[in-house]
Amino acid sequence: MRAFVVRPLKRTLFVIGATLLVASANARADELIVSAAASLINAFKAIGDAYEQQHPGTKVLLNFGASDVLMQQIVKGAPADVFASADQKAMDKAVAEKVVDPATRRDFATNALVLIVPADSRFAPATLNDLTSADVKRIAFGDPASVPIGRYAQGALQAAGVWDAVNAKSVLASNVRQSLDYVSRGEVDAGFVFATDAAIMPDRVKVALTVPTQTAVSYPIALVEGSRHANDAKAFIAYVLSPDGQAVLAKYGFKPAAGAH
Repeated sequence: MRAFVVRPLKRTLFVIGATLLVASANARADELIVSAAASLINAFKAIGDAYEQQHPGTKVLLNFGASDVLMQQIVKGAPADVFASADQKAMDKAVAEKVVDPATRRDFATNALVLIVPADSRFAPATLNDLTSADVKRIAFGDPASVPIGRYAQGALQAAGVWDAVNAKSVLASNVRQSLDYVSRGEVDAGFVFATDAAIMPDRVKVALTVPTQTAVSYPIALVEGSRHANDAKAFIAYVLSPDGQAVLAKYGFKPAAGAH
């Protein structure tokens, strides 16, 4: 199994866009291409390995990035068989663009929005309002225009009445893992990520707040229209929804979605 993911520039703070590595258009007949949200990297690598063991004739290629960027790649003709996004809005866009089969759309996991700070930070916010303090200079979150974590964060900050003040300090990330990296390296004072992302760096970051969201943090998955491997793609989706797939997701901190097996 191969995975494709872009690494953030080590010292770049301000990000206005992302160019993601796309799976090769020359994928072999036995290669299943899964485009999945960046927050799914660890879980889907494990799911891909498990799926390959149960389906020895299939190779799973994983393409990770911001959900909206992946959707646009598919719209522009990038090869993909399965699309898994980190929010409903990205999948809604894919449906509107007619690049996924809506009949195959299923929610397969849920997550939580958290505010994290560097592990050695003395900053201990009790509420989102504490982010407006003059002592807080930089706050990382995904670009709301293209990154689900950014949309969830924006909604929470707007509900708390501090969006304008916090947005003025924003360091926009091209995906949730870049936001995590900024905090882990101490390049920002705080950042918004999913709970599952924070859990992979317990020695580098700490969760300051679990943040209520305006909409549930849920992950949908669907078959890409025109897939050359539709049967394998449907089988992969079924595996993600199966007890075995759900157990892998649970291992990486994801919660089950209503309707998942």
